[in-house]
Amino acid sequence: MKSSIADFAVISPRTLAEALASLRQTPPPVPLAGGTDIMVLLNAGQLEPGVYLNLYSVPELRRPIEVSAGVRDAGTWGAGGADPPGEVRLSALTTYADVRRHAEVRRLLPMLPLAAREIGAVQIQSRATWAGNIANASPAADGVPPLMAYDATVELSSAAGVRQVALSEFYSGYKQTARRPDELITGIRIPVPAPGSIDYFRKVGTRKFQAISKVLLAGLVELGGSREIRKIRLVFASVMPFTYRARKTESVLEGRRLEPGAVSLAVETLRTELKPIDDIRSTARYRLKVACNLLEEFLGTTMGC
Repeated sequence: MKSSIADFAVISPRTLAEALASLRQTPPPVPLAGGTDIMVLLNAGQLEPGVYLNLYSVPELRRPIEVSAGVRDAGTWGAGGADPPGEVRLSALTTYADVRRHAEVRRLLPMLPLAAREIGAVQIQSRATWAGNIANASPAADGVPPLMAYDATVELSSAAGVRQVALSEFYSGYKQTARRPDELITGIRIPVPAPGSIDYFRKVGTRKFQAISKVLLAGLVELGGSREIRKIRLVFASVMPFTYRARKTESVLEGRRLEPGAVSLAVETLRTELKPIDDIRSTARYRLKVACNLLEEFLGTTMGC
């Protein structure tokens, strides 16, 4: 049975300062951006009555996507004359459709538009926000893994100031995040990967589109001139109780030459590192098997590049 709208109050601030001041109430209102997750609970009659903070009309949170150049380092980038990697900043109200339409984001961060097309139908993509996907803290989030693989940083603002938290440090358990009740996610900063980096994004679900994932892997690897792994990121969704970066598996790969023996070692390490969830969508055994298969596919494909 659908929840009654009369049970909910909505605060609609016109400035960021007003929004942050509202969060100092006791209890603080629940931030509301695109509302796509909340509407599911509302229609199911599972949304707790309370006060919600509507951020949709706050202009400071609706800034266009910003792409900035990196700072030139003569020791690293100057000799070749190439521009160094820069940074992409998404605002709190940047939607999945915004990213799909942005040519520079598609070029610099190709996993993001791939993830954007997985977020429901076009109507949902036009309303749902990347910041909301982070804040909702679902272990099945499609947008969070590629952001984490790109070493994104979450900008958290309160009336007292602004702080930055690495997205890889943002989650500590199921629905547990580093955001304090008096803070809003006001931006997402994403460093552009080094030239030549190889991305991998694959979602496994019950059907190709508009399905909650059973297993998802977002990966990134930087290789040296001798095919040694300089840097690797392996981020899984729908496997653990929260979006999970497989640091142990990354550590056994970094510094090694990418060859079949390294792939086998990585798969065996991942098999012991992951402790998959068991729920209505899939079994822990299935998730572990598919996660290992995806890792093997990613590394095997990278060997052929």
